[in-house]
Amino acid sequence: MQLTEKQRKYLRGLAHHRNPIVLIGQAGGSAAVARELDGALQAHELVKVKARVGDREERDRIFAHLAAQTGAVLVHRIGNVAVFYRPRNDQPRIMLPD
Repeated sequence: MQLTEKQRKYLRGLAHHRNPIVLIGQAGGSAAVARELDGALQAHELVKVKARVGDREERDRIFAHLAAQTGAVLVHRIGNVAVFYRPRNDQPRIMLPD
């Protein structure tokens, strides 16, 4: 799924006031974290994830891996927080602008 810049900006605005739902510790991204994110995306569509990993490259790798495993789009990443989006198949709650 590809998002336009207008859609990314819209999703960033929606995510701004949300708290991280999924937290990643020093162990990094595991299968359990991917399952947790998958469930959160099914319930919320737009999810913040916080990674407490020391190095930037490791965080980027974990976020990219989670996006690939869950079929989500990495909307935004700033510092140790990333925003993921995946619309629900049955009934999307978030309507993206064109």
